[in-house]
Amino acid sequence: MVNASHQGETFLAFQWRGSPIGLAGCLCAALFFASPITSRAADSDEGFTPIFDGRSLDGWHGKSQFWSVRDGAITGETTEENPTDGNTFLIFREPAADFELRLKVRIVSGNSGIQYRSIDMGNSVVHGYQADVDATDQFLGDLYEEGGRGSLAKGCDKIAIAEDGSKVVTGKTCEPGELAKALRPRDWNDYRVIAKADRLVQEINGVVAVDVIDKERNKARAEGVLALQLHAGMPMLVQFRDIRLKMLK
Repeated sequence: MVNASHQGETFLAFQWRGSPIGLAGCLCAALFFASPITSRAADSDEGFTPIFDGRSLDGWHGKSQFWSVRDGAITGETTEENPTDGNTFLIFREPAADFELRLKVRIVSGNSGIQYRSIDMGNSVVHGYQADVDATDQFLGDLYEEGGRGSLAKGCDKIAIAEDGSKVVTGKTCEPGELAKALRPRDWNDYRVIAKADRLVQEINGVVAVDVIDKERNKARAEGVLALQLHAGMPMLVQFRDIRLKMLK
């Protein structure tokens, strides 16, 4: 393992695909991981397509006792009188591989998530990558694999996952407490998810929450469905609106 630096940041270079990478290769890997895939500045809306019409759940499917459209937003709600026995999802009809997803999220209580590159398991259940949505900062911005490896990255982590599943923390995307400070509790928050090749980036209100390279053999996923989560075990209310998708080349 060697250290390489770029623009004041320190990166760890390590054995990859079973072969040690030389110094030049380490620098290339560091520069790739450091390349800005998101920006705190608002980007152009060019190329984005709305995937929620603001009036109906056309193009989406899930359990109607939990999902509806309210005040122009997809609304997921469970109560003590109407609980869900397990995590349940509202699933978008078309799979996506390399993409950028932008949406606004308001969570009043509980825990939710934005699923991507996921497998539709039937009965409104999906397994795959999840950008965590939390009413508190406990899981805020985390990358979680529903029905799989569990927690892959905590908020503010840069992570590289090798083919054998080993994980290396290569740096930080934000300062401690920055995500929690950026969160607007019980109000609308801007979420952005970018998946391109083996790199996964999640952003909340302009703060990059996680930046992950996932190369794990037979575990990393290159495409799958998008979905929205209602978590079991608690009454909760979450809403989603202004959902826009752009396929990346």
